[in-house]
Amino acid sequence: MTETKVYGHRGSMGDYPENTLLGFHEAIRQGVDGIELDVHMTKDGEIVVIHDETLDRTTDGTGFIKDLTLNEIKQYSAGGNKYEHFSKFDSASWSVEQVPTLKEVLELLKPYNIELNIELKTYVFNYEGIEEKILSLVESYGNGRKTIYSSFHLPSILRIKELNPAAEIAWLLNQSVPLLQDYLNELQIDALHIEKNLVLTNVHQWKDLYDKIRVWTVNGNDEMKQLLDLKVNTIMTDFPEKALFFKSERKAFV
Repeated sequence: MTETKVYGHRGSMGDYPENTLLGFHEAIRQGVDGIELDVHMTKDGEIVVIHDETLDRTTDGTGFIKDLTLNEIKQYSAGGNKYEHFSKFDSASWSVEQVPTLKEVLELLKPYNIELNIELKTYVFNYEGIEEKILSLVESYGNGRKTIYSSFHLPSILRIKELNPAAEIAWLLNQSVPLLQDYLNELQIDALHIEKNLVLTNVHQWKDLYDKIRVWTVNGNDEMKQLLDLKVNTIMTDFPEKALFFKSERKAFV
């Protein structure tokens, strides 16, 4: 069995503004195996990297992504005073961060041999055609990297698979579903992205699926160590530097 991978959850969001080029760059510098990010679609059909349906929580703007053009979204800071409580906060450099497009992130990743998990935030609004646009961007700018498409919304990842049978899809789960292997087989789902407590409260339930499980969001020291020892496929964390340290400890004693 291969060793557990560490993905930076929305970059390195425990220390840097989430889903920003700054945060992604920092996660890469720390040595992550992969990056996890979230996407929505703007009023003018651009794919942008942001977690929420609105600008309100993570930027100094307001409004729904679906109701704003890319140019309107780019007016706002995605790393300004909403993050001033972070220990590494630098008002001068962070304030210029904007909500990035997926294309901009793909171009940032181009020199690096790391994996990418694109979560489609399609369970609140129906962004018509978002799957085609994402696949086209990855084909054009992804540099052939391993890319996983995930969502809580099953129809989105199934559309991805229909459009590109070679695409790797993953179903996000935060509650228990019986007979999961049947879903994997029948729907050609390649992996499961499971909320950490579902795994840690019943580790034996998942033991036959560890190689197909990416676990989120793993931030505590003990949970990191336990999941690394269980050798799940991947842990996603807000603090990749810490997870990578614990991973290196285990390699040292092999």
